[in-house]
Amino acid sequence: MTIMSRIASDVQLMLRRPPRQQYAALCYRPRKKQGGIEVLLLTSRDTGRWVIPKGWPMAGKKSHAVAEREAWEEAGVKGKVSHEPFGYYSYAKGMDGGLKIHCRVQVHLLLVKEMAKDFREKGTRRLEWVSCEEATARVNEPELKVLFHRLAQMAANMPPADDTPEEG
Repeated sequence: MTIMSRIASDVQLMLRRPPRQQYAALCYRPRKKQGGIEVLLLTSRDTGRWVIPKGWPMAGKKSHAVAEREAWEEAGVKGKVSHEPFGYYSYAKGMDGGLKIHCRVQVHLLLVKEMAKDFREKGTRRLEWVSCEEATARVNEPELKVLFHRLAQMAANMPPADDTPEEG
């Protein structure tokens, strides 16, 4: 191995970092008459692609609490968040200057009970309630598609709900 190829190999190893961790909320609610569920998608602020609320770890907060807070800030929803992860997915996050970093996202389910009319990022994103099948078609990340499919299978036997989240 030449000195130049050795340096190039060492630089590649130094630049190959483990994925950065993020936490997300997969927000869902029962459908009132049809039975089953629907999920909340929102657009990212930078590219406009369809995503779920997610963010970076916060000092002193557990992963499910971070997911819950991101759902509130980005989509104005509150509810019951699962403390255990529902699953994981990976994606390449575009940073300022064109750099992309590999992120691993730990996903927590959040059963939406309340929707606010006003919230921190209102007006910077589009929000839509869709079926799991539609969500699977809209998102880009293959592992996130799998999570929507898994949630749809779990919800297939849910009875019709008597109520929907309150808007406030």
